[in-house]
Amino acid sequence: MPDTTIANHELNLASQSVEAKNTNAAEISKQLRANRHKRESRQALLKHLFLGFFAILMLYPLLWMMAASVKPENEIFGNLSIWPSAFHWDNYAHGWNRMQVSFTTFYANSFLVTILSVIGNLISCSFAAYAFARLTFDLKKFWFALMMMTLMIPYHVVLIPQYVLFLELGWVDTYLPLVVPRFLAADAFFIFLMVQFFRQLPRELDEAAMIDGCSPYKIYWAIIMPLSLPAMATAGIFSFIWVWEDFLAPLIYLNDMNNYTVPLALRLFVDQDSQSAFGQMFAMSVLSLVPVILVFVIFQKLIIKGIGMSGLK
Repeated sequence: MPDTTIANHELNLASQSVEAKNTNAAEISKQLRANRHKRESRQALLKHLFLGFFAILMLYPLLWMMAASVKPENEIFGNLSIWPSAFHWDNYAHGWNRMQVSFTTFYANSFLVTILSVIGNLISCSFAAYAFARLTFDLKKFWFALMMMTLMIPYHVVLIPQYVLFLELGWVDTYLPLVVPRFLAADAFFIFLMVQFFRQLPRELDEAAMIDGCSPYKIYWAIIMPLSLPAMATAGIFSFIWVWEDFLAPLIYLNDMNNYTVPLALRLFVDQDSQSAFGQMFAMSVLSLVPVILVFVIFQKLIIKGIGMSGLK
């Protein structure tokens, strides 16, 4: 009996020791988790402060322009404060109707050119991308490399030859030089983007469609196009933004004020011979960004998905 009592006592002591060790281990684990949580919280706070600082830094020009659009004329460049002393909301109304032609006409012109350009880019570039990605023809790699080389050619190099060509065709002071090249697969970037996407689609889809008697055109319209919504949306959104903000091409080809686009119309507020209306110019500049911001906000998920699935970095 004494031996049994001693053994039980030792067993109880051992059990208590194990429980104490388990309790200490649990407390240590809990403390480690709490310390890690605090460390991660501090890191997250520092990261958000860092990102917030640079976000404000990048957004400052936009905030300054929005503030300048409602400032009095003498405060725009004379007062460093971003907050105006008085809000002149009439800059928007006066700027909209300041020119001989209302900004409604300029917006209509921009939407016309932009929408036609987007349609042209999507149709022509997708056709070219489909040929490079899914069809077989002679010198395919050579023509693809030649197309990619056009990305390295500055626009200013071909500017004069293009102007001479369009002048001979009688297209100057019309929208044709701005729209027609978009229907001829002139943007190699969009072709490359769509090629990368089309190559990821299974070849078995084409083979099954051919067995059912589909031609390459039928495969393009019935199979490739419905599956390519992210890439098409990405190309369309980028095309919309770039064409809407384009200043150089309308400046070269458009002479009549009734044909001006919004970026070209904004230049009219800065006149070297008379007083410039900077407040009204900034007000119209803010309004000119509204379509671009709306398009980006509405379709940003498709942009990310299209770029991610196209393999672009």
